[in-house]
Amino acid sequence: MKSTEDEQPALTARSVVMSYGHTPALKGISLAIGKGEIVAVTGPSGSGKSSLLLCLAGVVTPDAGEVTFGDRRISAEGEGQRSRLRRTEFGVLFQFGQLVPELTAIENVALPLLLGGRRRSEAMTAALTWLDRFEVGGLASTRPSSMSGGQAGRVAVARAMVAEPKVLFADEPTGALDTLAGEQVMAQLIRVTRESGTTVLLVTHDARVSAYGDREIRIRDGQLDHHPARHLASVSGPDGDLG
Repeated sequence: MKSTEDEQPALTARSVVMSYGHTPALKGISLAIGKGEIVAVTGPSGSGKSSLLLCLAGVVTPDAGEVTFGDRRISAEGEGQRSRLRRTEFGVLFQFGQLVPELTAIENVALPLLLGGRRRSEAMTAALTWLDRFEVGGLASTRPSSMSGGQAGRVAVARAMVAEPKVLFADEPTGALDTLAGEQVMAQLIRVTRESGTTVLLVTHDARVSAYGDREIRIRDGQLDHHPARHLASVSGPDGDLG
């Protein structure tokens, strides 16, 4: 039998509202994401799905409502606390990977650990381990300009995972890749996050990418689409809509 702690969602949003100036982005969204669950958030361009990711990851603070990570109300925390949370508990992966062009693959992957105060030797060892897990260990000394799109994508995922986050936020992670490279990156990302028990919030407009999730949540015009969510696999997790 699961303990109460085990049953607690990894992430919860309650009545989250967010606007950019006078333009509403989120209009009272409530949802819960279970520990170890891979949730695909889909919707048309401008629907609010990336804004939801930014709120859940603590990158921005919603105008109203609350976001909790376990028992932490991160929407009420200061930027310093949320920044530390993103270095230690969260991994964030954006569409273009955003590798530092002047750094080698191993230096790019080690960067989050170094910024978090880890010793260089320790950080580099961990970085190489994660490069190997994504089958790009041979590129450790290679700079991004000499990598293919798929190779750079895998290095970016390794960097997002190197601190062994409890939650990975991925915003259009294959958007800059061709179909084959995108499928290779997604297959490895899902394999590694399942092995690690990592919760994944996957924002995409691509049905091929959303199919990797356990569950799909659709957003339209800043609100949840209340048509029945598509369950992509059999999972044990909380229902996505809290109200």
